[in-house]
Amino acid sequence: MSDTTDSRTWLPEGFVHPERVELVQGYHLRPIRADDVDIDYPAVMGSRDRLWQIYGEDWGWPPAAMTYEADRDDLARHEREIADHVTFNYAILDADEQRLVGCVYIDPRDTHDAESSWWVVDELVGSALEKELDAFVPHWLRTTWGFGSVHFPFNAVE
Repeated sequence: MSDTTDSRTWLPEGFVHPERVELVQGYHLRPIRADDVDIDYPAVMGSRDRLWQIYGEDWGWPPAAMTYEADRDDLARHEREIADHVTFNYAILDADEQRLVGCVYIDPRDTHDAESSWWVVDELVGSALEKELDAFVPHWLRTTWGFGSVHFPFNAVE
């Protein structure tokens, strides 16, 4: 976008997005980058069937035939959108960032201040991390991001 003011109107004046957020058991959030493809691709494709059940109808993601290169392109787009404050994709990473175990998405929405969803890899469904995200993300969006009304279309919170 050439006019960054327009891309930032859904965020509070002067907002600076968090670069790192600590979670339970050594996990943390940070904005995703194109060079995360080596850890993103196996996480997404390893949980692809469940992620398709969640996001497939609305987002067409992740496609069954998604290639490594297509994933890198998608992550590069996310990285640009984060820099421009258009949308946000936070990777959920282990302490040394050797493993991506999910993502948190934050997007503008016409009928709410924002829309958000998150997922964890199949093996962490029902884990302490997933339970923390269910409680943490809505609170984080209210307190840190300043959103009064957030839509959670894919997660069981409101």
